[in-house]
Amino acid sequence: MKQYKKLLEPFQLTKGIQIKNRIAMAPMTTWAGNDDFTIADEEVEWYKARVKDVGLVITGCTHVTPEGIGFNHEFAGYDDSFIPSLKKLADAAKSGGAPAILQVFHAGNKAVTELIPSRDVVSASAIKSEVTPFTPADLLTPRALEENEIWDIIKAFGATARRAIAAGFDGIEIHGAHGFLNQNFLSPMFNQRTDKWGGSIDNRLRFSTEVVREVRRVIAEYADRPFALGFRVSPEELPKEGLRLPDSLALVDRLIQEQVDYLHFSLFQVLTQKPLDSDTSKTITEVLTSYVNNRVPVIAAGQVTTPSEAEQALSLGLDLVAIGRSMVVNPKWAQWANEGNEDQITMILDTEHAADKKIPEKLMAIVHYAKGWIKTTEEVTA
Repeated sequence: MKQYKKLLEPFQLTKGIQIKNRIAMAPMTTWAGNDDFTIADEEVEWYKARVKDVGLVITGCTHVTPEGIGFNHEFAGYDDSFIPSLKKLADAAKSGGAPAILQVFHAGNKAVTELIPSRDVVSASAIKSEVTPFTPADLLTPRALEENEIWDIIKAFGATARRAIAAGFDGIEIHGAHGFLNQNFLSPMFNQRTDKWGGSIDNRLRFSTEVVREVRRVIAEYADRPFALGFRVSPEELPKEGLRLPDSLALVDRLIQEQVDYLHFSLFQVLTQKPLDSDTSKTITEVLTSYVNNRVPVIAAGQVTTPSEAEQALSLGLDLVAIGRSMVVNPKWAQWANEGNEDQITMILDTEHAADKKIPEKLMAIVHYAKGWIKTTEEVTA
Protein backbone atom coordinates (compact mmCIF):
# COMPACT_ATOMS: atom_id res chain seq x y z
CA MET A 1 0.00 0.00 0.00
CA LYS A 2 1.48 3.34 -1.10
CA GLN A 3 1.50 6.42 1.11
CA TYR A 4 1.37 9.93 -0.26
CA LYS A 5 2.93 12.14 2.38
CA LYS A 6 2.57 15.58 0.78
CA LEU A 7 -0.78 14.89 -0.93
CA LEU A 8 -2.47 13.96 2.34
CA GLU A 9 -1.08 16.83 4.41
CA PRO A 10 -3.56 19.46 5.65
CA PHE A 11 -3.30 22.97 4.24
CA GLN A 12 -4.62 26.41 5.08
CA LEU A 13 -6.19 27.77 1.91
CA THR A 14 -6.82 31.18 3.42
CA LYS A 15 -7.46 32.61 6.86
CA GLY A 16 -10.26 30.60 8.45
CA ILE A 17 -10.40 27.91 5.74
CA GLN A 18 -8.36 24.84 6.62
CA ILE A 19 -8.50 21.83 4.30
CA LYS A 20 -7.65 18.26 5.22
CA ASN A 21 -5.44 17.39 2.23
CA ARG A 22 -4.08 18.72 -1.07
CA ILE A 23 -6.69 17.04 -3.30
CA ALA A 24 -9.11 19.35 -5.09
CA MET A 25 -12.07 18.13 -7.10
CA ALA A 26 -11.57 20.04 -10.34
CA PRO A 27 -14.40 22.20 -11.70
CA MET A 28 -16.19 20.08 -14.29
CA THR A 29 -19.17 20.92 -16.46
CA THR A 30 -21.62 18.01 -16.47
CA TRP A 31 -24.22 19.33 -18.96
CA ALA A 32 -26.74 18.01 -16.41
CA GLY A 33 -28.82 21.03 -15.39
CA ASN A 34 -32.59 21.26 -15.61
CA ASP A 35 -34.24 23.13 -18.48
CA ASP A 36 -34.90 26.06 -16.15
CA PHE A 37 -31.14 26.34 -15.39
CA THR A 38 -31.48 24.90 -11.87
CA ILE A 39 -29.40 22.09 -10.40
CA ALA A 40 -30.67 18.64 -11.28
CA ASP A 41 -30.87 15.75 -8.83
CA GLU A 42 -28.53 13.89 -11.17
CA GLU A 43 -25.82 16.50 -10.56
CA VAL A 44 -26.39 16.39 -6.81
CA GLU A 45 -25.72 12.64 -6.88
CA TRP A 46 -22.63 13.22 -9.06
CA TYR A 47 -21.08 15.41 -6.34
CA LYS A 48 -22.13 13.22 -3.43
CA ALA A 49 -20.42 10.25 -5.08
CA ARG A 50 -17.07 12.09 -5.42
CA VAL A 51 -16.53 14.48 -2.52
CA LYS A 52 -15.67 12.00 0.25
CA ASP A 53 -12.08 12.51 1.43
CA VAL A 54 -11.23 15.40 -0.93
CA GLY A 55 -9.68 18.54 0.54
CA LEU A 56 -11.50 21.09 -1.60
CA VAL A 57 -14.43 21.00 -4.03
CA ILE A 58 -14.60 23.46 -6.93
CA THR A 59 -17.89 23.25 -8.79
CA GLY A 60 -18.52 23.55 -12.49
CA CYS A 61 -19.13 27.07 -13.73
CA THR A 62 -22.31 29.13 -13.46
CA HIS A 63 -23.03 32.10 -15.72
CA VAL A 64 -23.41 35.52 -14.13
CA THR A 65 -25.66 37.02 -16.86
CA PRO A 66 -28.23 35.39 -19.18
CA GLU A 67 -26.06 35.93 -22.28
CA GLY A 68 -22.99 34.52 -20.51
CA ILE A 69 -24.07 30.87 -20.78
CA GLY A 70 -21.35 28.64 -22.20
CA PHE A 71 -22.82 25.14 -22.21
CA ASN A 72 -26.11 23.40 -22.82
CA HIS A 73 -27.90 22.38 -19.60
CA GLU A 74 -25.73 24.67 -17.47
CA PHE A 75 -26.96 25.80 -14.06
CA ALA A 76 -27.38 29.55 -13.62
CA GLY A 77 -26.47 32.03 -10.90
CA TYR A 78 -27.51 35.33 -12.45
CA ASP A 79 -30.70 35.97 -10.45
CA ASP A 80 -31.77 35.68 -6.81
CA SER A 81 -34.38 33.13 -7.87
CA PHE A 82 -31.47 30.70 -8.35
CA ILE A 83 -30.30 30.89 -4.72
CA PRO A 84 -32.28 27.76 -3.68
CA SER A 85 -30.74 25.87 -6.60
CA LEU A 86 -27.25 27.07 -5.65
CA LYS A 87 -27.91 26.04 -2.03
CA LYS A 88 -28.83 22.56 -3.25
CA LEU A 89 -25.48 22.43 -5.04
CA ALA A 90 -23.55 23.80 -2.05
CA ASP A 91 -25.08 21.19 0.24
CA ALA A 92 -24.12 18.39 -2.15
CA ALA A 93 -20.60 19.72 -2.74
CA LYS A 94 -20.01 20.06 1.03
CA SER A 95 -21.54 16.68 1.90
CA GLY A 96 -18.11 15.05 2.16
CA GLY A 97 -16.90 17.57 4.73
CA ALA A 98 -14.69 19.69 2.45
CA PRO A 99 -15.14 23.41 1.75
CA ALA A 100 -16.91 24.12 -1.55
CA ILE A 101 -16.07 26.88 -4.03
CA LEU A 102 -18.58 28.06 -6.66
CA GLN A 103 -16.96 28.78 -10.02
CA VAL A 104 -18.48 31.81 -11.79
CA PHE A 105 -17.98 33.03 -15.34
CA HIS A 106 -19.22 34.76 -18.46
CA ALA A 107 -18.64 32.72 -21.61
CA GLY A 108 -17.89 35.74 -23.80
CA ASN A 109 -17.41 34.77 -27.42
CA LYS A 110 -18.03 31.09 -26.57
CA ALA A 111 -21.62 31.70 -25.46
CA VAL A 112 -24.29 29.29 -26.72
CA THR A 113 -26.34 31.41 -29.12
CA GLU A 114 -29.59 29.44 -29.04
CA LEU A 115 -29.74 29.68 -25.23
CA ILE A 116 -29.52 33.48 -25.21
CA PRO A 117 -32.99 35.05 -25.50
CA SER A 118 -31.64 37.96 -27.56
CA ARG A 119 -29.10 35.80 -29.47
CA ASP A 120 -26.69 38.59 -28.59
CA VAL A 121 -23.19 37.14 -28.20
CA VAL A 122 -20.78 39.68 -26.69
CA SER A 123 -17.04 39.87 -26.08
CA ALA A 124 -14.17 42.31 -25.73
CA SER A 125 -14.06 42.68 -29.53
CA ALA A 126 -15.96 41.39 -32.54
CA ILE A 127 -13.69 38.37 -32.98
CA LYS A 128 -15.08 34.86 -33.25
CA SER A 129 -13.91 32.11 -30.90
CA GLU A 130 -12.04 29.07 -32.11
CA VAL A 131 -14.19 25.96 -32.41
CA THR A 132 -13.39 23.06 -30.08
CA PRO A 133 -15.19 19.76 -29.35
CA PHE A 134 -16.82 21.55 -26.39
CA THR A 135 -18.02 24.71 -28.16
CA PRO A 136 -21.24 25.04 -30.17
CA ALA A 137 -20.92 24.38 -33.89
CA ASP A 138 -22.79 27.59 -34.77
CA LEU A 139 -20.60 30.09 -32.93
CA LEU A 140 -21.38 33.63 -34.02
CA THR A 141 -19.05 36.56 -34.38
CA PRO A 142 -19.68 38.46 -31.15
CA ARG A 143 -20.54 42.09 -30.71
CA ALA A 144 -17.97 44.26 -28.89
CA LEU A 145 -19.28 45.35 -25.52
CA GLU A 146 -20.07 48.99 -24.86
CA GLU A 147 -18.45 50.50 -21.75
CA ASN A 148 -21.69 50.65 -19.77
CA GLU A 149 -22.28 46.96 -20.57
CA ILE A 150 -18.79 46.08 -19.32
CA TRP A 151 -19.59 47.69 -15.97
CA ASP A 152 -22.93 45.85 -15.85
CA ILE A 153 -21.12 42.52 -16.24
CA ILE A 154 -18.57 43.47 -13.57
CA LYS A 155 -21.48 44.19 -11.20
CA ALA A 156 -23.06 40.87 -12.18
CA PHE A 157 -19.96 38.99 -10.97
CA GLY A 158 -20.38 40.71 -7.62
CA ALA A 159 -24.10 39.94 -7.46
CA THR A 160 -23.41 36.25 -8.12
CA ALA A 161 -20.79 36.25 -5.38
CA ARG A 162 -23.48 37.57 -3.01
CA ARG A 163 -25.73 34.67 -4.03
CA ALA A 164 -22.89 32.20 -3.41
CA ILE A 165 -22.55 33.58 0.11
CA ALA A 166 -26.31 33.27 0.68
CA ALA A 167 -26.30 29.71 -0.70
CA GLY A 168 -23.68 28.52 1.79
CA PHE A 169 -20.54 28.23 -0.34
CA ASP A 170 -17.11 28.82 1.17
CA GLY A 171 -15.84 30.92 -1.70
CA ILE A 172 -16.03 31.64 -5.40
CA GLU A 173 -13.57 31.10 -8.22
CA ILE A 174 -13.63 33.57 -11.11
CA HIS A 175 -13.16 31.52 -14.28
CA GLY A 176 -10.64 33.58 -16.20
CA ALA A 177 -9.47 30.66 -18.35
CA HIS A 178 -10.50 28.61 -21.40
CA GLY A 179 -11.10 31.57 -23.69
CA PHE A 180 -14.11 32.91 -21.81
CA LEU A 181 -14.81 36.63 -21.30
CA ASN A 182 -12.04 37.43 -18.81
CA GLN A 183 -9.52 35.85 -21.15
CA ASN A 184 -11.14 37.57 -24.14
CA PHE A 185 -10.14 40.87 -22.53
CA LEU A 186 -6.63 39.70 -21.59
CA SER A 187 -5.74 38.10 -24.93
CA PRO A 188 -4.05 40.32 -27.56
CA MET A 189 -5.69 38.11 -30.19
CA PHE A 190 -9.28 38.55 -28.98
CA ASN A 191 -9.03 42.08 -27.57
CA GLN A 192 -8.60 44.60 -30.38
CA ARG A 193 -10.12 47.53 -28.50
CA THR A 194 -8.61 51.02 -28.67
CA ASP A 195 -10.25 52.39 -25.51
CA LYS A 196 -9.14 51.97 -21.89
CA TRP A 197 -10.18 48.29 -21.96
CA GLY A 198 -7.72 47.27 -24.70
CA GLY A 199 -4.31 47.83 -26.24
CA SER A 200 -1.62 47.91 -23.55
CA ILE A 201 -1.28 45.08 -21.06
CA ASP A 202 -2.47 47.43 -18.30
CA ASN A 203 -5.65 48.11 -20.27
CA ARG A 204 -6.18 44.42 -21.07
CA LEU A 205 -5.85 43.63 -17.36
CA ARG A 206 -8.49 46.19 -16.45
CA PHE A 207 -11.55 43.94 -16.81
CA SER A 208 -10.25 41.17 -14.54
CA THR A 209 -8.96 43.77 -12.08
CA GLU A 210 -12.36 45.42 -11.79
CA VAL A 211 -14.16 42.06 -11.48
CA VAL A 212 -11.89 41.07 -8.59
CA ARG A 213 -12.37 44.46 -6.93
CA GLU A 214 -16.15 44.22 -7.19
CA VAL A 215 -16.21 40.68 -5.81
CA ARG A 216 -13.89 41.70 -2.97
CA ARG A 217 -16.26 44.59 -2.15
CA VAL A 218 -19.24 42.22 -2.06
CA ILE A 219 -17.43 39.70 0.15
CA ALA A 220 -16.50 42.45 2.60
CA GLU A 221 -20.12 43.63 2.73
CA TYR A 222 -22.02 40.34 2.84
CA ALA A 223 -19.81 37.49 4.06
CA ASP A 224 -20.38 36.61 7.72
CA ARG A 225 -17.69 33.91 7.69
CA PRO A 226 -14.35 33.22 5.99
CA PHE A 227 -15.02 33.30 2.24
CA ALA A 228 -12.31 32.63 -0.35
CA LEU A 229 -11.77 34.30 -3.72
CA GLY A 230 -9.85 32.35 -6.33
CA PHE A 231 -9.08 33.03 -9.97
CA ARG A 232 -8.55 30.48 -12.74
CA VAL A 233 -6.02 31.20 -15.48
CA SER A 234 -5.11 29.57 -18.80
CA PRO A 235 -1.59 31.00 -19.16
CA GLU A 236 -1.26 30.52 -22.94
CA GLU A 237 -3.28 30.24 -26.16
CA LEU A 238 -2.05 28.03 -28.98
CA PRO A 239 -2.30 30.44 -31.97
CA LYS A 240 0.89 32.44 -32.47
CA GLU A 241 -1.07 35.69 -32.10
CA GLY A 242 -2.57 34.51 -28.83
CA LEU A 243 -1.89 34.91 -25.15
CA ARG A 244 1.64 34.13 -23.98
CA LEU A 245 3.21 33.65 -20.59
CA PRO A 246 4.57 37.20 -20.03
CA ASP A 247 1.05 38.68 -20.17
CA SER A 248 -0.26 35.95 -17.87
CA LEU A 249 2.52 36.63 -15.39
CA ALA A 250 1.46 40.28 -15.43
CA LEU A 251 -2.04 39.03 -14.62
CA VAL A 252 -0.62 36.95 -11.76
CA ASP A 253 1.04 40.02 -10.27
CA ARG A 254 -2.13 42.07 -10.62
CA LEU A 255 -4.32 39.39 -9.03
CA ILE A 256 -1.97 39.03 -6.08
CA GLN A 257 -1.89 42.80 -5.73
CA GLU A 258 -5.71 42.75 -5.67
CA GLN A 259 -5.58 40.13 -2.88
CA VAL A 260 -7.03 37.00 -4.43
CA ASP A 261 -6.77 34.09 -2.03
CA TYR A 262 -5.48 31.53 -4.53
CA LEU A 263 -4.60 31.03 -8.19
CA HIS A 264 -5.79 28.04 -10.21
CA PHE A 265 -3.90 27.29 -13.42
CA SER A 266 -5.63 25.20 -16.07
CA LEU A 267 -2.90 23.43 -18.05
CA PHE A 268 -2.79 20.86 -20.82
CA GLN A 269 -0.36 18.71 -18.85
CA VAL A 270 0.83 19.62 -15.35
CA LEU A 271 3.83 17.31 -15.29
CA THR A 272 5.39 17.77 -18.73
CA GLN A 273 4.02 20.87 -20.50
CA LYS A 274 6.64 23.44 -21.51
CA PRO A 275 5.94 27.13 -22.12
CA LEU A 276 5.30 28.07 -25.75
CA ASP A 277 8.02 30.01 -27.62
CA SER A 278 10.57 29.32 -24.89
CA ASP A 279 13.79 27.32 -24.68
CA THR A 280 13.58 26.78 -20.92
CA SER A 281 14.12 23.27 -19.61
CA LYS A 282 11.54 23.90 -16.88
CA THR A 283 7.92 22.83 -17.11
CA ILE A 284 5.30 25.54 -17.20
CA THR A 285 4.23 24.39 -13.71
CA GLU A 286 7.74 25.06 -12.38
CA VAL A 287 7.87 28.44 -14.10
CA LEU A 288 4.51 29.47 -12.64
CA THR A 289 5.12 28.25 -9.09
CA SER A 290 8.59 29.81 -9.05
CA TYR A 291 7.13 33.12 -10.22
CA VAL A 292 4.32 33.10 -7.66
CA ASN A 293 6.97 32.26 -5.06
CA ASN A 294 4.54 31.40 -2.25
CA ARG A 295 2.78 34.77 -2.42
CA VAL A 296 -0.57 32.94 -2.65
CA PRO A 297 -1.57 29.27 -2.78
CA VAL A 298 -1.41 27.69 -6.24
CA ILE A 299 -3.65 24.95 -7.64
CA ALA A 300 -3.18 23.37 -11.08
CA ALA A 301 -5.19 20.97 -13.20
CA GLY A 302 -4.10 19.06 -16.27
CA GLN A 303 -4.09 15.30 -16.82
CA VAL A 304 -2.98 14.27 -13.35
CA THR A 305 -4.60 10.86 -13.08
CA THR A 306 -3.10 9.01 -10.09
CA PRO A 307 -2.08 9.87 -6.53
CA SER A 308 1.57 9.20 -7.48
CA GLU A 309 1.30 11.76 -10.27
CA ALA A 310 -0.37 14.17 -7.87
CA GLU A 311 2.48 13.73 -5.41
CA GLN A 312 4.92 14.45 -8.25
CA ALA A 313 2.94 17.57 -9.22
CA LEU A 314 3.17 18.87 -5.65
CA SER A 315 6.96 18.45 -5.82
CA LEU A 316 6.93 21.05 -8.63
CA GLY A 317 5.78 23.68 -6.16
CA LEU A 318 1.99 23.37 -6.26
CA ASP A 319 -0.03 23.62 -3.07
CA LEU A 320 -3.03 21.62 -4.35
CA VAL A 321 -3.68 19.39 -7.35
CA ALA A 322 -7.06 19.45 -9.10
CA ILE A 323 -8.29 16.07 -10.31
CA GLY A 324 -10.81 16.10 -13.16
CA ARG A 325 -11.10 13.33 -15.74
CA SER A 326 -9.75 10.69 -13.39
CA MET A 327 -12.45 11.59 -10.88
CA VAL A 328 -15.11 11.19 -13.58
CA VAL A 329 -14.02 7.59 -14.07
CA ASN A 330 -13.10 6.97 -10.43
CA PRO A 331 -15.61 8.53 -7.99
CA LYS A 332 -13.64 7.06 -5.07
CA TRP A 333 -10.35 8.62 -6.24
CA ALA A 334 -9.75 10.59 -3.04
CA GLN A 335 -10.82 7.72 -0.83
CA TRP A 336 -8.42 5.36 -2.61
CA ALA A 337 -5.62 7.93 -2.31
CA ASN A 338 -6.22 8.17 1.43
CA GLU A 339 -6.19 4.39 1.69
CA GLY A 340 -3.10 3.98 -0.52
CA ASN A 341 -5.07 1.93 -3.04
CA GLU A 342 -3.82 3.49 -6.27
CA ASP A 343 -4.13 0.14 -8.05
CA GLN A 344 -7.92 0.57 -8.00
CA ILE A 345 -7.71 3.62 -10.29
CA THR A 346 -8.35 3.16 -14.01
CA MET A 347 -8.62 5.59 -16.91
CA ILE A 348 -10.86 3.29 -18.96
CA LEU A 349 -14.54 4.01 -18.43
CA ASP A 350 -16.74 0.94 -18.54
CA THR A 351 -19.82 2.63 -19.97
CA GLU A 352 -22.10 -0.17 -18.81
CA HIS A 353 -21.40 0.98 -15.25
CA ALA A 354 -21.71 4.74 -15.84
CA ALA A 355 -24.96 4.82 -13.84
CA ASP A 356 -23.24 3.08 -10.92
CA LYS A 357 -20.63 5.85 -10.98
CA LYS A 358 -23.38 8.50 -10.91
CA ILE A 359 -22.23 9.97 -14.23
CA PRO A 360 -25.04 12.16 -15.60
CA GLU A 361 -26.60 10.98 -18.83
CA LYS A 362 -25.77 14.19 -20.71
CA LEU A 363 -22.13 14.02 -19.60
CA MET A 364 -21.97 10.48 -20.98
CA ALA A 365 -23.23 11.84 -24.30
CA ILE A 366 -20.31 14.31 -24.31
CA VAL A 367 -17.86 11.50 -23.50
CA HIS A 368 -19.09 9.61 -26.56
CA TYR A 369 -19.08 12.74 -28.73
CA ALA A 370 -15.62 14.05 -27.78
CA LYS A 371 -13.68 10.91 -28.66
CA GLY A 372 -10.55 10.41 -26.59
CA TRP A 373 -11.54 12.93 -23.90
CA ILE A 374 -12.08 9.87 -21.72
CA LYS A 375 -11.30 6.45 -23.15
CA THR A 376 -14.22 4.05 -22.97
CA THR A 377 -14.36 0.28 -23.10
CA GLU A 378 -15.87 0.56 -26.60
CA GLU A 379 -12.90 2.57 -27.87
CA VAL A 380 -10.32 0.28 -26.28
CA THR A 381 -11.85 -2.91 -27.68
CA ALA A 382 -12.72 -1.51 -31.13
